[in-house]
Amino acid sequence: MAPLKIAVASGKGGTGKTMVATSLAVSLAQKYRVQILDCDVEAPNAHLFLKPTITEKSSSEMLFPQIDESLCTTCGICVENCVYHALANVNEKILVFPQLCHGCGSCQLLCPEKAITEIPREIGQISLGITDTGVKFGMGELTISEPMGTPIILMKLVK
Repeated sequence: MAPLKIAVASGKGGTGKTMVATSLAVSLAQKYRVQILDCDVEAPNAHLFLKPTITEKSSSEMLFPQIDESLCTTCGICVENCVYHALANVNEKILVFPQLCHGCGSCQLLCPEKAITEIPREIGQISLGITDTGVKFGMGELTISEPMGTPIILMKLVK
């Protein structure tokens, strides 16, 4: 029998999605191997219901541009091609706005002077564990002030 995957997703906050998901997980754990992933990285709360023992924590990182001013000629190619407007040419200096960057890497690829490198920056945490009832647990948590939780969910939780 193929593994059954159930998703409790979307809907207005406070409607009981977490309560339904966690209750279902605990009920099914009596007979089946169960995993639950709390992908609400902006406000995870399944751990409040399940009280897992966290056995592993790891950082979730994204790559962001760093400009080497000694190599940069401020040609502006990186600025012109950044569809997220995360780069700006201000007073003949390229500024990086990390909260706008989506980590696509186009600025680094297009820089004719190779003045841009990508450096990792933590945007959140991943916690893994297990509950007393045997439910395997995973949770992503976005760092406050970071605007993009999707990379935490895609890159770490659903490996």
